[in-house]
Parts: sequence; C-alpha cells; structure tokens
Amino acid sequence: MFESLLSGVNKYSTGFGRIWLSVVFVFRVLVFVVAAERVWTDDLKDFDCNTKQPGCPNACYNYYFPISHPRLWALQLIFVTCPSLLVVMHVAYREDRERKYRLKHGEGAKLYDNPGQKHGGLWWTYLLSLFFKTGIEVTFLYLLHLIYHNFFLPRQIKCDVSPCPNYVDCYIGRPTEKTVFTYFMVAASAVCIVLNVCEILYLISMRIHHLVHKGRKKFPREKCKDQDCSECNMAVTHLDSKPGKEMQASAPNLSFKC
Repeated sequence: MFESLLSGVNKYSTGFGRIWLSVVFVFRVLVFVVAAERVWTDDLKDFDCNTKQPGCPNACYNYYFPISHPRLWALQLIFVTCPSLLVVMHVAYREDRERKYRLKHGEGAKLYDNPGQKHGGLWWTYLLSLFFKTGIEVTFLYLLHLIYHNFFLPRQIKCDVSPCPNYVDCYIGRPTEKTVFTYFMVAASAVCIVLNVCEILYLISMRIHHLVHKGRKKFPREKCKDQDCSECNMAVTHLDSKPGKEMQASAPNLSFKC
C-alpha cells in the first residue's frame, strides 16, 4: 500500500514534489523507523527521580512527556502523506472515467489528453494538497514546541505534581541523543515546508504563464484593421498582394502644359 502510494505520488508530482518525496522517505521515514524510534524505547525506564515515593516518577514522566516524540512524528507522517493520496485518487477517478468513455465511444475516443496532467480540477486538487501539507507541517512543529516549550531536552527537570511530596529532581535518559534526533526531524520538516512553498509558487506562476500564453494565441487579428499602424503591436506577417506579381510603384507625372 505504502509502495503504491509513493510510486503514484512520484509519477504525478513536479520536480519539487519528487524532491519532497525523497526527503520524506529517506530523511524522515527511514530515520524514524531505523534510529529515532529506538532512542525512545526505554525512555520511561531511563527516567529517574531522586525519590522513592510510589507513583511520583511515573506522574512526573507523564507530566513532562504527555505524548512521546516518536508517536507525534508518526501522526505527523500519516497526516502529511494523506493529501498526496487525494491526488492519486483523483487521477484514478480520471482514468476510470477515461476507460468508461472509451467503452462507450470506441477505442479511439479520448476524454482527457492525459489523465495525470495537472489541468482543471486535478490542478486545484494538487494545489490544495500542497496547502494542506504545509499547514500540517507547521501545526505539528507548533505542537511540538508548545508541549515541550523548546526543541531542546534538558538533563534535569523539576517536578512537583501529585503524589510527589515536594519539588523533585528528575533526570532524562540520553538527553543529548534525543535532542540531536529532535533537531534533525525538525530540520527535515522545515525543509519540506520550504519545498511545498516553492512548489506552490511554481504551480501558480506556471498557471499564470499558461493563461497569458493562451490569451495571446486568441488575440483577434481583426482588432488592427480599423486602427492606425502606430497603435497596433502585431507584426506584419504577410503582404496583401497577389502571388506571382511584383509590386509596381506608379511614377509621378512630370509633364506640364504651357
């Protein structure tokens, strides 16, 4: 399922979209599965507090880590890839309409020049998917910063939640390693945001260029017939003369009568 999704997204994406897909798959999915998730495997076991009060270490851990980083990143990756699935489903819908149209009107009939070409409704679906992906990336970065107040994980935290009797010092296991992976995943997410913004600007600029070029092709030639040549911007492409005959200029009559 995931492989077919990646191949479909890569097939119908622009150059920026293919780079985005490579960053997501190599620098986020693989790093998350191979390395980052293992760093937080025994985070509760390595979370140590200087008290023997029953339930205090667990309460402090739940207070400081309301949701673990790997689970938050897993949700982020799921939500980020969902808009790309909408594009693949829209192309599949076009291909199904194309197949039904050929069955009805014959093999030579065509409903679309190319079902995967980003025109019409598919262009809007692709553009909206980019806005959704960018919004999801920004939202999860904000949530990560809001929950932990910073992307940096300290070695020591102070906790006074119940059932702790007073302020208790707790220590996070492998904080440097976790901080490095946190900054790496945040940087990868920031790169994806930049790529999405560049692709949005690229799509809009290409759309404007296409509309301008299309408008120039439809420019009526009759507009210049009743205007002065100095006001017409169209170049003269042919001479209004019959083929095979040369243009002749009449000489002035220099004869005069006495």
